[in-house]
Amino acid sequence: MRYDLDDLRLFLHIVAEGSITAGARRMHLSLPSASARVRSLEHHAGVALLVRGRRGVRPTPAGTTLARHARDVLAHAARLEGAVTSYSRRPAAPLTLLAGGSAMYRLVPQALVTFLREHPDADVDVHESRTPNTLRMLADGAADLGVVIDNEAGDSDVRIELLGDDSLVVIGQAGGILAGRTSLAYREVAEHPLVGLDGDSSLRRWIEKNLGPHAPAARYRTTVADINVLVALAAAGVGLAIAPRRAVEGDQRLDVCELQDPWSRRHHLLAWGATDRMPAASALAEHLRVAAAAAG
Repeated sequence: MRYDLDDLRLFLHIVAEGSITAGARRMHLSLPSASARVRSLEHHAGVALLVRGRRGVRPTPAGTTLARHARDVLAHAARLEGAVTSYSRRPAAPLTLLAGGSAMYRLVPQALVTFLREHPDADVDVHESRTPNTLRMLADGAADLGVVIDNEAGDSDVRIELLGDDSLVVIGQAGGILAGRTSLAYREVAEHPLVGLDGDSSLRRWIEKNLGPHAPAARYRTTVADINVLVALAAAGVGLAIAPRRAVEGDQRLDVCELQDPWSRRHHLLAWGATDRMPAASALAEHLRVAAAAAG
C-alpha cells in the first residue's frame, strides 16, 4: 500500500492539533480538501483512523500506529532528499587553512573534525606552512585562515588573535635520564642522543632558526615526519626529543621537562586573510578557538 507524503504530513498535523480544520490550516488546505484526503487515507487503509467528536478528533489505535510510522517515513524521506540534493548543489570554493607543524598535531585535526561534521557543504584545503609564508599568503588573499607563532608574527598587516599556548618541552622515557628533573637548557639537551623531526618540517626549521649558528651540535639518532612517531620513539628510550607541550601532556610513558631557553615559550595565533569569506571562515575560526581551548 502506497501513501502520499503530503497526506501523511496532513494526518500528523491533524493528530497533533486534534482538529481537521487546524491540520488543514497548517497544510494551507481548505477544510473540504483536507477531509477528502483523510477519507482517502481511511479508504486505502480499510479502517477508521480518526474518531470524530464534537470537540475535535483523536486517532484510533490504527491511526496511532499510522502516525508513528508516518513520522519515521517522513524523517527517512527528508534524509534521503538531503543526501541526494547535496550532489546537485554547486559546491563553494574550499576554504584554505595554513598552519605550522605543531598546530597540525592536534589543534587543526580536532577543529576540522567538528567543523566538517557541522558544515557538510563546506570544504577545506589544509597546508603546512611556516609563519612568514602564511602571513604573506593571507595578506595576498591566497588563504583564508592561518595558525601562526607569536614571535614570528611581527608587525603583520593581517588581523590576528591569541589562540593558546604552544610552548616546547623536552621529553624522554619515563624513569630515564630526565627523572627528577623539572627543567634544563638546550645546551644540556644537546649532550644526549636525540630524535627529531625531518629537516623540512616547519617546527624543526623554527627550532634551528631560534638556536642560531652557534648552538651546540646535536646527534640525531633518527628523524621522522610525524610528531606521533617522535613521541613514541622518545617514550621507547631511543633518545630525547623536543615537542609541543600539549602533544605530550598526560602521557604516562614520558618524563617532561621545561626548557629554560626563552625561545621555547611561544603561543599560537589565529590569523585572518585580507578578504575573509563569511560565514564559513568565521565558523572554522570558532572551531579552531574551541579546539585550542580544549587543548589547554
